[in-house]
Amino acid sequence: MSKVLITDKINDLAVKIVSRVAEVDNLPTMDEDELCKIIDKYDALLVRSQTKVTSKIIEAGKNLKIIGRAGVGVDNIDIEAATQKGIIVVNSPDGNTHAAAEHTIAMMMAMSRNIPSADASIKNGLWERSKFTGVEVYNKTLGIIGLGKIGSHVANVAIALGMKVVVFDPYSNPEVIENMGAKYIKHLDDFWGICDYITIHTPKTKETTSLINTNTINRMKKGVRIINCARGGIIDEKALFEAVKAGQVAQCAIDVFEDEKNIASSPLLKLDRNAILTPHLGASTDEAQINVAIDVANQVAEVLSGRNATSAINIPALKPQKLEAVKDYMDLAQNIAQIASQISNGAIKEVSIIAGGKLSNLDISPLEIAILKGVLSTNMVGINYVNAPVIAKQRGIEVKTSKTNDNENSIEVNIKTSEKIVKVKGALLAKDIKRIIQINNYITSIEPKKHMLLVPHINKPNMVAKVAGILGCDDINISGMQVAQSTDIPEKSIMIINTDSEVNAETLDKIMATDGIDKAKYIGL
Repeated sequence: MSKVLITDKINDLAVKIVSRVAEVDNLPTMDEDELCKIIDKYDALLVRSQTKVTSKIIEAGKNLKIIGRAGVGVDNIDIEAATQKGIIVVNSPDGNTHAAAEHTIAMMMAMSRNIPSADASIKNGLWERSKFTGVEVYNKTLGIIGLGKIGSHVANVAIALGMKVVVFDPYSNPEVIENMGAKYIKHLDDFWGICDYITIHTPKTKETTSLINTNTINRMKKGVRIINCARGGIIDEKALFEAVKAGQVAQCAIDVFEDEKNIASSPLLKLDRNAILTPHLGASTDEAQINVAIDVANQVAEVLSGRNATSAINIPALKPQKLEAVKDYMDLAQNIAQIASQISNGAIKEVSIIAGGKLSNLDISPLEIAILKGVLSTNMVGINYVNAPVIAKQRGIEVKTSKTNDNENSIEVNIKTSEKIVKVKGALLAKDIKRIIQINNYITSIEPKKHMLLVPHINKPNMVAKVAGILGCDDINISGMQVAQSTDIPEKSIMIINTDSEVNAETLDKIMATDGIDKAKYIGL
């Protein structure tokens, strides 16, 4: 019989569920050395956030088949180490949806009516009614950044409260947003200045880190109120502190912070009643803790019974016989999808996949999943081979697959958005030599790398030298490069550059300030 170890404080229902298929030991939280001594006896490990499942623990867990995290994030689990060992990692991405949405609404209402400060005042024996006059949310405009499950629930509640709701989410279908009674905002430039309240419901990515900063705050309506129950680091805390002190931001309600292990370092703690701060309580309800425990326990029981998990983070739920024929193309498919997604603008409406050469005679469904994972993971976290097709469907993205009988063993991705269509095509020159062979109307042959730079430019002398000089001055090494001429506009070319490090926004600005350069784009794979 399989053996399961549960550490941390997880609801007892998890024990009951897993006990149906395995022997369960429910022990207190242990440190790395303690866990390493016993983990080799177990087939599964269930944790919350207290236990840190390190590579050392994973290496010692010679019989581990699955690690379950009773919650949304998996920051405390070494995903790469688990993947290398073939261990499935699962979480519960939906268990705290209502809890997080309700906490957002609660923070908005408490902030608007000065409830925490009023409570503290009256408990000190004071009666200061005039000091705590609040504002109504009725008929105010709530701006929502990110309309996933939590953001959607917040929107529905806000509309029921009589608020006007506007949404910025380039990966949501505008029709879905309009049908729920909200207004779709296409560009962030048009978003900031119309909101009385702004709430964030996006993951922390390179695009959303410090999304709210001095520049964006200054473009907001004076007296705006800001709520963040999503992820720390999306707001520049120093910029928010200064804006509240200056009165540009009337109030803020913050549940997540840049450095939660060193919370005393946050400047927001210096603010008075204009700031409501809570210690990451978004998922802290009895119901949410029960939901995540049940969800993860059921997945562990399923895997130990020889079936599939529903929220696997790292292992594709693909049949080996399907994967075997196309496995050499999986990384390439994901790479070209990531490139296509990162050069797209607007809400994605359609993903078109075209398989050529020998691929036209194969079942390419695994490649479809890899492509959807690549498309969605550019701006979303938690995307895996299991949930990518589901999320694409939820977002109204139509997926089309076709095949061509030409001799080129290639796979092409076309992304149609509300603004344009982009094309990226890749091929294998041999069993494992990946090449990008076309980007829009540019024919090329370059290896997809972790750091890539696309620089469209006018086809004239000295352009390559200018860009190379800027990169060199900023200590960015070029590891590979190709220049391709447009197939339909001879006056235009593009540099496709592989670099050894990330090209930051400052360097991009320098490149784009060069005469003859169009909009340069950094691609991270």
